[in-house]
Amino acid sequence: MKLITRDTDYALRALTYIARVEKKTVTADDLVKRFKMPRPFLRKILQILNKRNVLNSFRGKKGGFVLAKPAGSIFVVDIMRIFQGPVRLSEHIFKNKVCPRIKVCVLKKKLDAIEKQVIKELKAISIDSLARDVK
Repeated sequence: MKLITRDTDYALRALTYIARVEKKTVTADDLVKRFKMPRPFLRKILQILNKRNVLNSFRGKKGGFVLAKPAGSIFVVDIMRIFQGPVRLSEHIFKNKVCPRIKVCVLKKKLDAIEKQVIKELKAISIDSLARDVK
């Protein structure tokens, strides 16, 4: 099980870098060179972040991307939800159907508690905190 997919990872790297350069536009080419990401893949991620109002994009000679809101108000869990959907540790699927014992399942109760704690922790990690922790 992967907690963070490649899309989310690339988005978080890009957002953290953009947050670090504060108020300066960052081009897709800057990010491609810095992180060795495939350009078409990164462009798709940046476009999604732009459509979801996480980034603002500017065209032209001095164009690029900037954060659409303060880095302290963008959280890892929000980016995960954009690219991965709801954070789930288990979907409780059995033979392609929801488990018939879902209401009494002891494991489900334990996994739900862990999931709740994971989400709480992810909600506490902002892009700003990641940008400040980069060495």
